[in-house]
Amino acid sequence: MSLSVDVFLREPDGQWRILDVPEGRDDSAGFGSWRRTVWGSEPVRALGARFLPVPADDDLEIEAEEVAEFLREVALLRDHLDSIAENTRRPRGLAGHRAGLVRRLRNLEVAALHARMIDGGLLIW
Repeated sequence: MSLSVDVFLREPDGQWRILDVPEGRDDSAGFGSWRRTVWGSEPVRALGARFLPVPADDDLEIEAEEVAEFLREVALLRDHLDSIAENTRRPRGLAGHRAGLVRRLRNLEVAALHARMIDGGLLIW
């Protein structure tokens, strides 16, 4: 099972309205195993990440007022991409794993930027 990132809006009754993924966008936040092996890994936690380690144990809900902070966390991980890739890689090799991380971080960033524009939140599940 894969990990996905979706944008949601809060309805007046407090319920989520999950938006469709726009055509041409990728909602992949990684493989299901990435919950623990990448986002919940010690190298990511050691950087002080507080959002992305959550899916190791549960789905992650980021409210609209937290999206800017989430974007800073994505930037932090991007700044340490080589170290994260080296310390979380799997048998398919470093280059492929690094490329996968780049792609998933970009997907997270694009979704977060969209959420910020519409005052929405993010669900990573």
